[in-house]
Amino acid sequence: MSNFDSLKRNRSSLEKLTKAIEATTQSTSTESGSREDPRLWQPTVDKAGNGMAIIRFLPAPSVDGEDALPWVRVFSHGFQGPGGWYIENSLTTLNQKDPVSEYNSTLWNSGIEANKEIARKQKRRLNYVANVFVVSDPSNPENEGQIRIYKFGKKIFDKITEAMNPEFADETPVNPFDMWEGANFKLKIRNVEGYRNYDKSEFAEKSALLDGDDAKLEALWKQEHSLKEFLDPKHFKPYDLLKARLDKVLGFEGDVAPKSKAIDAVVENFHDSELNAIDTKIATSEDDDDLNYFKSLAE
Repeated sequence: MSNFDSLKRNRSSLEKLTKAIEATTQSTSTESGSREDPRLWQPTVDKAGNGMAIIRFLPAPSVDGEDALPWVRVFSHGFQGPGGWYIENSLTTLNQKDPVSEYNSTLWNSGIEANKEIARKQKRRLNYVANVFVVSDPSNPENEGQIRIYKFGKKIFDKITEAMNPEFADETPVNPFDMWEGANFKLKIRNVEGYRNYDKSEFAEKSALLDGDDAKLEALWKQEHSLKEFLDPKHFKPYDLLKARLDKVLGFEGDVAPKSKAIDAVVENFHDSELNAIDTKIATSEDDDDLNYFKSLAE
């Protein structure tokens, strides 16, 4: 039996993927790759901030050594301080200590609202990375029929979770990553109060990709891009370099360096589990949901 036959016969069940989602949402974990990476795809929006495309999420790639899950999670930071911009991947992606997470945890645990607001502005940004087949891209039709890597946030991942675990009894569960019994995803983007909003996005009815032609589907599957590569340590700077960059961005160099050392001393008093819990509380929101998220924290 070929690997593709095995994929079709033993493709991931909804139960398995649902358990994987539960496990990942209960842990702290994963952005890597360059914006210029030709493998990456993002929908185009018009001047009003609106856009639409249709994509199909694909199963885990056939590349040797890949995880059985069809996605990986990536955390990163992007914020500006008196010493410039800090735009780096977070080591928490690799379950390692990260200086920004430690600093944010210290700020949050101070109990001072001003410090909490700083931590919110410096929070981790969550992205998921998956292979997709571009079904329709009206703004860039040359992308249609291609396999690309798509980075998306928690809002779209929630749509995937809802498709697998529908809220109402009359709705049929769908495995969005199944090439035979999955469904196309209609990505609808609106500009709501200055943020990209994906609330209108939805899955279509169940359908076989490429009319269920196994020969075409196997060829497609073998063209998928590696996801494990996005978790390669080469995409993450060492802790000491990140710490030095953070100190520079926050203005903790030179005469005010003792502030940074004081923070280090406070962090030493936290257990890793406490840092992770606080970091997760600060981090788990998506850009287009930040306003509501911060309001819920205040409440």
